[in-house]
Amino acid sequence: MKEEGYKVFWTHTAQQDLLRIIEYIATDREEQAKKVYCTIKQKAQELRQMPLRGRIVPELRFFNIQSYREMLSPPWRIIYRIVEDKVWILAVIDGRRNVEDILLERFVE
Repeated sequence: MKEEGYKVFWTHTAQQDLLRIIEYIATDREEQAKKVYCTIKQKAQELRQMPLRGRIVPELRFFNIQSYREMLSPPWRIIYRIVEDKVWILAVIDGRRNVEDILLERFVE
């Protein structure tokens, strides 16, 4: 698998996750919301060069699902999958929530 030149795409669900996070933060702290948005988007774009650097999602590894990886931008977890030369951002989740339930609902059928 190549290590550079990947294209990063956001699923609708991941876009909605990010929008909800930013809207929630912006109700009290608009500048902080902008910083969080920029940080998460930057982390996702960094996957263009080295997408394998993210770890396999630990909660899914227990179910022998190893095709989903994540980048951390505490407390946010950016969940993604590599398909050929594309990186698909699948979710942005607050790591302080019950992440296992969210992941199982979305990624385990």
